[in-house]
Amino acid sequence: MTTLDSTPAFAAPAPSWRRTLAAYVALTKPRIIELLLVTTVPTMFLAQRGVPSWWLVLVTLVGGTLSAGSANAYNMVYDRDIDAHMGRTSNRPLVTGAVTPRAAVVFATALAVTSTAWFALLVNPLSAALSLGAIVLYAVGYTMILKRRTAQNIVWGGAAGCMPVLIGWSAVTGSVGWPAVVLFLIIFFWTPPHYWPLSMRFKEDYATAGVPMLPVVESNVVVGRQIVAYSWVMVLVSLTLIPVAPMGWLYAVAAVAVGGLFLAEAHRLLRAARTGASMAVMKPMRLFHFSITYVTVLFLAVALDPLLYLAIG
Repeated sequence: MTTLDSTPAFAAPAPSWRRTLAAYVALTKPRIIELLLVTTVPTMFLAQRGVPSWWLVLVTLVGGTLSAGSANAYNMVYDRDIDAHMGRTSNRPLVTGAVTPRAAVVFATALAVTSTAWFALLVNPLSAALSLGAIVLYAVGYTMILKRRTAQNIVWGGAAGCMPVLIGWSAVTGSVGWPAVVLFLIIFFWTPPHYWPLSMRFKEDYATAGVPMLPVVESNVVVGRQIVAYSWVMVLVSLTLIPVAPMGWLYAVAAVAVGGLFLAEAHRLLRAARTGASMAVMKPMRLFHFSITYVTVLFLAVALDPLLYLAIG
């Protein structure tokens, strides 16, 4: 019997099933999944121009959860080395040893296969293809290719996070229409000003782990300018949905109001960066947290506008 085969005389007790379950749930990054689903359901309401079938909403959300969970689990497997060097990720299951890399790969693959089959059988083939594409974009495009090689990683890698709106639209219509493309672009341009403030707050962690996030390789002023630029494009794109969808007064007012607040917060961060202010004064996490409020309010308006439609003009 080899050392690997032998059992220590005083082996640690096996983890409870609750801890094991919690570890596997953590692999899926449930908080990120919640944000993805926030964009999926309103898109389905807009595609239906009303209330879609609740069964279709349910199966789409289940499939989207499985798909996103797969992508996130693959991400944790590949990034377990850098997660160990970052304070906010050092308790992840693969770092602590709660789940082995092999078990995590099997888990992620099972979720990918299940989610693809789920969409193909219960929704439609296009949604299945988009779901699989989202997994590949995040697990391979962002995690394996972009994240460790370029400061623009979150810009192009963030496209994976835009896929739920295409999936939601295709689930209802069986196609991808122009309103879905606009919603995709809103999330695409939202992702950098959402994530870069977080990267500013934890840039020492990213630097230690060797991940070239923009705040690691550029000054706070440069990052602030980029955040403002992307924020402006995001807001302008959100307004193009009004003629494209078309949207009514409810969405228009919400988009202008919450977009204006987003721009004000982005410019505040840039002004603070230009004065050489400390991180405590710049408070980049204010923008990070508000960005979540922004996308939640905007997509709530996307869902409600078709139900309470008041035409503009």
